[in-house]
Amino acid sequence: MAATVTSFVTATEHDPDRCGSEEETRGAEAEDIGQPQQQTGPAAAVSHSRLSKLPLARIKALMKTDPDVALASQESVFIIAKATELFVEMIAKDALVYAQQGKRKTLQRKDLDNAIEAIDEFAFLEGTLD
Repeated sequence: MAATVTSFVTATEHDPDRCGSEEETRGAEAEDIGQPQQQTGPAAAVSHSRLSKLPLARIKALMKTDPDVALASQESVFIIAKATELFVEMIAKDALVYAQQGKRKTLQRKDLDNAIEAIDEFAFLEGTLD
């Protein structure tokens, strides 16, 4: 997969493109300080399902079809769901480039094929859509 570069913004940095005054930003930071860092228990399961766009129960069922998987924790199911969402988003964005080159707004299979052939990260998918 591609390397991801993250940039952390400290409270002292100011971004002129962002809306809001410094007082509003400081007020929001003060509210964030009092928030818990991580939820556990039933509340965490509810937040996981809200963060995922894919049905977690169906993903868990798919995971259990693998004979090597006996149990699947909620966290592992959520991580698989999130990784799947990110993968689909990435391949769709890359395929969209090819659709736009063809002056179309709708993705077609040939756009996915072009993205798979052109991008090394998708080499493992070559021949799977035949």
